[in-house]
Amino acid sequence: MKNASLYLYGSILAALVASGCNEPASAPAPKPAEDEPEVVIRTVQIGLPAAAAVDQDVSTRYEAKHRESVLEELRQRDKDWTKSESTKTGDIQDRHRDEKEAEEKSKTVLISSLPPDQRPTSPDQFTQIPHLPPTRQYSSGTCWSFATTSMMESEVIRLTKKKIKLSEMSTVYWEYQAKAARYVAERSNSAFGEGSEPNAIPRVWKNNGAMPLDAYPGIVHEDKRHDHKRLSRELTGLTRHFNGKSIWDEEMTKGMLKVVLDRHLGPPPEQFDFEGKQYTPKTFMGDVLQIDPDMYVSIMSTLRTPFYARGEFKVQDNWWHDDGYHNVPLDEFYSALKGALEKGYTVAIGGDVSEPGKDVANDVMFVAPYDIPAQYIDQLAREHRIENGTTTDDHGVHLVGYTNFAGHDWFLAKDSASGAVMGPNKGYFFIRDDYIRLKMLCYTVHIDAVEDVLAKFASLPQGDK
Repeated sequence: MKNASLYLYGSILAALVASGCNEPASAPAPKPAEDEPEVVIRTVQIGLPAAAAVDQDVSTRYEAKHRESVLEELRQRDKDWTKSESTKTGDIQDRHRDEKEAEEKSKTVLISSLPPDQRPTSPDQFTQIPHLPPTRQYSSGTCWSFATTSMMESEVIRLTKKKIKLSEMSTVYWEYQAKAARYVAERSNSAFGEGSEPNAIPRVWKNNGAMPLDAYPGIVHEDKRHDHKRLSRELTGLTRHFNGKSIWDEEMTKGMLKVVLDRHLGPPPEQFDFEGKQYTPKTFMGDVLQIDPDMYVSIMSTLRTPFYARGEFKVQDNWWHDDGYHNVPLDEFYSALKGALEKGYTVAIGGDVSEPGKDVANDVMFVAPYDIPAQYIDQLAREHRIENGTTTDDHGVHLVGYTNFAGHDWFLAKDSASGAVMGPNKGYFFIRDDYIRLKMLCYTVHIDAVEDVLAKFASLPQGDK
């Protein structure tokens, strides 16, 4: 059988010869051994039969492809139907989109109001701590930066007597870089979005410094209002690209992120002029602002962490999992906050502002009695709402004043969100004591303002402030 292929090949050659191919003479094949089958090998030359002469009169050209009319009619009919269905689908989708938009615009929410004799009506009724006028964040999820930058502006007034408007967006720029670096290092297992926490500002400033608003407004377009919708979409798309393509090179991803940030916010300057002198962000923070980032602490009150111990504030915007929050009982959480304001320190505070007792028409936040009467608000009532998700971490404001009105403590909040410009006191809210106790989750303040509380932590291991 080892020569079966040769027999087959010989058969093919024989067929070719029979069809008219020329065969040159060849020597006879040697006789196989008696124990082997006979093998016949022939060499042939394949060529055109003599009768297959080339016709020199053939015409060759390009012309339109011939299409049969009936099939063309059917193809066109299908094309027209597809176009019609696509148009119909688009019209239906547009209608549903318009209906949803109209429904959203006509949507009502449950709102509770206090009569004028039970609430402040003007910031003038508060003992105010020096602060700069309210600034709007517009369409950006950066309340954390606006609130805490405002607190730092008040700190600069307290420390230097200077009123200096600072850049919120320089911190936002550097915070995005830090978020992306952790996102890459953790292979996408790290939150990436617009949000952060008040204590991000001391951390970012310690690493990068600070700068005046004039040096870096963070707006590159002619419209001087912050609009981060496209920035947010592009950054989200970029991080998804990193994840989908497994792009985890830190330098490469940092460069790609910088392109997007520079396009929408502009690159922060390495040096800038202030009052006739050149500064870097770090020298400006130290020499002009006289801010020491290590002198700020964050306070929380939750049953998840032992009291008078440090722990993590477990929310998504604490994306770097800072576990340096000082945890205290609710009564001390509240009394330390009130005491800080009475001592002349302002406070950046964050919590839940999506409640029926948030009355934007009158710039008021209080706990409606049908939710829980004020006298029943305690540690468990607070914790229950944190645990079941009815208290969420969704906004940050800057507390700049206090008063007592109609038997309640009230706090003056400087607010950068759109809701703060719907009432008569543009950029301010009046927050009642029950709302602070039930719905506000954490705050950041100068260490000297809460030194009595912090003294109870002295014997415990100390992490990063």
